[in-house]
Amino acid sequence: MEEHTRINQDLTRLLCSARKNTKEQDGVELIAELKPSFQPRLYGSPGCETWSVCFSPDGAYFAWSSGYGIVRLLPWPLPPNLHGADCNSEEKTLDCGNTVWGMSFGPRSSHDVNSAPKSESRHDLLLATGLNDGLIKVWVVSTGKLLFNLTGHKSVVRDLHFTPNGRLNLVSASRDKTLRVWDLEKKGTPSHVLTSPKYWQFKCSVSADSSMIASVCNLDSKVYLWSLRSYTLIRNLKYDDERTMVSCDFSMDGALLAVGSFRADTGWSLDLWDPYTADHLTKIMDCDMCVGGNNNILTAFCFSPVASHLAFKDYRVLQIWDLEQDKLVLESDYSQVSGLCCAFHPHGIAIATGSRDGHVKFWRVPRLVSSLQHLCRTALRYSVSTYQVRALPLPKKTLEFLTYRSIPDKKILRCSKHYS
Repeated sequence: MEEHTRINQDLTRLLCSARKNTKEQDGVELIAELKPSFQPRLYGSPGCETWSVCFSPDGAYFAWSSGYGIVRLLPWPLPPNLHGADCNSEEKTLDCGNTVWGMSFGPRSSHDVNSAPKSESRHDLLLATGLNDGLIKVWVVSTGKLLFNLTGHKSVVRDLHFTPNGRLNLVSASRDKTLRVWDLEKKGTPSHVLTSPKYWQFKCSVSADSSMIASVCNLDSKVYLWSLRSYTLIRNLKYDDERTMVSCDFSMDGALLAVGSFRADTGWSLDLWDPYTADHLTKIMDCDMCVGGNNNILTAFCFSPVASHLAFKDYRVLQIWDLEQDKLVLESDYSQVSGLCCAFHPHGIAIATGSRDGHVKFWRVPRLVSSLQHLCRTALRYSVSTYQVRALPLPKKTLEFLTYRSIPDKKILRCSKHYS
């Protein structure tokens, strides 16, 4: 308590340094880096970790959980002299009063043709923060002021996501073994509670059409798929062996679900599932030629919002795999510091990674033009399920492409050193 009070008194010292770096490192350009003023505590005790980073839906803001209950709201692109004496930055500091685990901007951009255009939106841009004590604080981004608190969770709020349909519906995952769905447009409305049987909810994701929630618990070796319309369990995606679950994320069209997990004897794997049919499509594995690969743990991953890119961070490196071209398009960040989170810019031009020592790095993502075939597949799959696609009178190869059955069923992502 005394240390927290001291930190609140020294908020002006909790500044980061943004370093513009035009030099390429290992062939990949580091755009910028944010450094916390306070160093990690001794003996690995918690405090300064960056558990969450995220960009606003329009790409104009970046939110950084900078440790010690502090969230920094920064304009994007970052000013070249972010904390210089002559900097006229719109940066805001949010003091959440407790460790911040999850964050999400909302309302998110909607791809639904039936939704209201952006210019007709009635809502201010909000930032939700999930805290260590079970509280969710909702802030107004334009002013940096606290709007209200959401109460109900009994333990750590580990993850947060606004639904992508342009509405103020918020999904939260907590260590109290529940997911909660909040309707922020209706003040005082009780949240819908979705309960897992044994273990605490670790991570969650919402499908592109806002019809499904995927969530993983830490130890039960399965994925939960929930209906956002009936608030009931649809099905489980089950593994044949015991493993520690890491996270999950839907692709930009909702037709793929990426699930990360870890086994001590085999290392990490990233599996792609069809959320409609529960078919396992692809197993992506760590480089099998790296020394000590089984001790390498997958810590964070996410799909690009605009391209066929899947980014993932482990203890060694940040990598981005292009599903369409079946190749690595980025391999960077050999800092040997455990990454805890990653997030794409909404235009797919950059990716941010947060680490256990409180640093945030921004990497330039290679610009690749998607094929017309992939763009058509994405547009179709946004609103058409796998079952509906299979009913179309199309050639077998076309159906396989539209249902992502044409991607490799096994992929070992060898690093640049061992790539052949």
